[in-house]
Amino acid sequence: MLNYNIPGIGKIEIENVVFDYNGTIAVDGKLIDDAKELILKLKEYANIYILTADTYGTVEKECMMLGVNVATFPKEMASISKKEIVEKLGAEKTICVGNGFNDIEMFKICKISIAVIENEGCSGKLLAHSDIVTKSIKDAIDIILSENRMKATLRN
Repeated sequence: MLNYNIPGIGKIEIENVVFDYNGTIAVDGKLIDDAKELILKLKEYANIYILTADTYGTVEKECMMLGVNVATFPKEMASISKKEIVEKLGAEKTICVGNGFNDIEMFKICKISIAVIENEGCSGKLLAHSDIVTKSIKDAIDIILSENRMKATLRN
C-alpha cells in the first residue's frame, strides 16, 4: 500500500495504480524501457493494472514479464470500460495514470490522477482533469513512489 499525508488534504491510502497503455507506458505499442523497471518496483507497494484497447496488438507480449493485471476492451468502449474498472477496484484508493482523451472519465473518479506527456503527446482536455502532469512515465512513477514528491506537488 502507498501512504501519503498531504498538508491541506490529509491521509491518502492507495492500493491500486491504473495505467493506460499506449501513449502512457508504451509508445507505438512498445513498452517504454524506463517503465518496465519502475513498474516492477511499484508493484511491491500496490496492485498494478494496465488498461488498453490494444491498438497495436502488443500488450500481452510487452507486459508478460511484468506479472501485472492487463485488461483489454473494444476501442469504442475505452472511456466507459476504464471508468468501470476503476469503480470496481475502488476509485477512492486508486491512482490513474494516462495521456488520452479516453482517460478523462477514470480521472474524474480516482483519488489521484496523473497525466503523462510522452512521445505520443497528451490530450489537452485531459489536463483539466489531472491532479499532476509530468513529462514522462519515469517522472510519474517516481512521484508515486515518493511521499515527499507527492506532498510537494499536491499540498495546499
